[in-house]
Amino acid sequence: MDSSSKPLLRFVFCLALFLGFFAWPVQSALNVDRFRQMLTKRFGEGPLKSFQEWQVLINAGKNWSESDKLKRTNEFFNRRLTFADDMTVWKQQDYWATPMETIGMNAGDCEDFAIVKYYTLKEMGITEDKLRLIYVKARIGGADSTVTQAHMVLAFYQAPDAEPLILDNLITDIRPASRRSDLQPVFSFNATGVFTGGSQATASIDRLSRWKDLLLRAQDEGFSP
Repeated sequence: MDSSSKPLLRFVFCLALFLGFFAWPVQSALNVDRFRQMLTKRFGEGPLKSFQEWQVLINAGKNWSESDKLKRTNEFFNRRLTFADDMTVWKQQDYWATPMETIGMNAGDCEDFAIVKYYTLKEMGITEDKLRLIYVKARIGGADSTVTQAHMVLAFYQAPDAEPLILDNLITDIRPASRRSDLQPVFSFNATGVFTGGSQATASIDRLSRWKDLLLRAQDEGFSP
């Protein structure tokens, strides 16, 4: 290689680095410093590693396909969070935790798993109309069991009338609703309203006091409504 070509190669190399810098995922709109301060003030420094990993997930996820966003978010929380009931975690009979509270405790019940996934996918860019939390009756022991318990999952709708995909803390596979015969839906909801059938909301979120309270607390933390 002659010396005259070296400046050109250095220019090409620097240009590649410059373009590569702008190809990194767009940063989350969340106020990271504020969240970090809230976490450490309330829960100490223990959750910071999980919080940082969650931020990496969100930032990278902005550039993923919708299917990858669903898959990796479901896996992230199913593998990292410990399932525990509200009495164990919060000393209350029924408490819906904000995403920051769930990350701070590194534990939660089915509602908490579904809620933190819901907010994570919204931060990745999935629109509200494609996400609903669903209250279901889960058959314990399989689809033929007569024993049921209340359960919550997160559903993704590619289109308003499409068959939803189910994100569940009980299993890591994301399956269409028709392949979850062990789940009997009762009603679903998101920030726009409550759904009792079809793609149109049939009631206001005022009907769900715990959900309305959760939305307000999460908004106070810095999440979008």
